[in-house]
Amino acid sequence: MTSALIVHCKRIYEPPGTDDGLRVLVDRLWPRGVSRERGRVDWWFREIAPSPELRRWFNHDPERWDGFRRRYRRELDERPQQVKEMLSRARQAGIVTLLRGTG
Repeated sequence: MTSALIVHCKRIYEPPGTDDGLRVLVDRLWPRGVSRERGRVDWWFREIAPSPELRRWFNHDPERWDGFRRRYRRELDERPQQVKEMLSRARQAGIVTLLRGTG
């Protein structure tokens, strides 16, 4: 029997919450003006972040969101070890908050 995994997503600029669990920064670049202490980042997992090419293509355009999701899923399919590591740590924590620097 597997236990439930709770996943939150938020911007790193938002204050840490008491129910955040394991806080994982999933950006390739460290966000400006945020220290590890202030952001309360437990793990910076750059390898699982979207590629620079995908980020440039998406360019935060809401109309490209569905395409971004499909392309990012393909990128994750090419990184099975990183996905396995993320899932293992997340399951161990029970609650994980994925942090991003962008809106």
